[in-house]
Amino acid sequence: MFAYIIRRLVATVPVMAVVALFVFSLLYLSPGDPAAIIAGDLATVDDIARIREKLGLNQPYFVRFGTWVWAVLHGDLGISIFTNLPVMQLIGQRVEPTVALTLATLIVAVVTAIPMGVIAAWKVGTWVDRLIMAFAVLAFSMPVFVIAYLLIFTFAIGEFTVLGYTIELDILPAQGYSRISEGFWPWLSHLILPSVALGMTFTALIARITRASMLDVLSQDYVRTAKAKGLAEREVLIGHALKNAAVPIATVIGIGIALLIGGVVVTETVFAIPGIGRLVVDAILRRDYPIIQGVILLFSAAYVFVNLAVDISYTFLDPRIRY
Repeated sequence: MFAYIIRRLVATVPVMAVVALFVFSLLYLSPGDPAAIIAGDLATVDDIARIREKLGLNQPYFVRFGTWVWAVLHGDLGISIFTNLPVMQLIGQRVEPTVALTLATLIVAVVTAIPMGVIAAWKVGTWVDRLIMAFAVLAFSMPVFVIAYLLIFTFAIGEFTVLGYTIELDILPAQGYSRISEGFWPWLSHLILPSVALGMTFTALIARITRASMLDVLSQDYVRTAKAKGLAEREVLIGHALKNAAVPIATVIGIGIALLIGGVVVTETVFAIPGIGRLVVDAILRRDYPIIQGVILLFSAAYVFVNLAVDISYTFLDPRIRY
């Protein structure tokens, strides 16, 4: 196992090298002078020259790339063009809301989706199965921002009239973020709507894969034998079927991290959460390339290591798998 982990870590080096080359080249993929693009239409010649000097655009490409990689290896992702603050400092200031939202979404999705998939497979062909799969198709088809606005209208700013009485559903905050140090309930209340909105698509994906994997396992001979021996339905489903269906489920959870990375940007924008997603959006609007490069590089590294963690989890989920 240890040797496999070392091999996988070594294998991530060329992957991250390609990612780093692409991220660094973002500055040059746009047509025209990168310094002029960053400076904007109202920039003077001196402004453009200052940006070229600050970004080192007067040096050869591979010299700049080598200098940038050396700085990244030392934890320096550059300086923001507009704030003149280190990119790592800006990311550090925004990392808590993003991590909290991502973990809350994972918990909501996994805790909701796996039981849904198990129940759908157990009641296959019934109205329960059709209802769960209809929800999965609908949730997977709807964009995150549409779900977010529906949740905001329903639970944050909704107003309904019933029998002449006006009911205002001001249950949860519609925007913003409260740090956990300011109180557990304010922190949790600001995460409920964003995590549900972001987790709907993820929940639908996991539920469908769980159902398909469970149906495949439930058709195996050893499951029929367990039923014939008189084992309780719950023990057959959880102890035998779900345990052996766990590998595909773990795989799709790892793949779904990519959906979360893209969805976090949209969700934080809709709910005005001051996280890394909002930082990226603001950087794109201001053409602050050092921030864009740093965030993409960190997200890519996180995704690579999540995949490594999923591969390692296979050995715990299925004893037949050995590396």
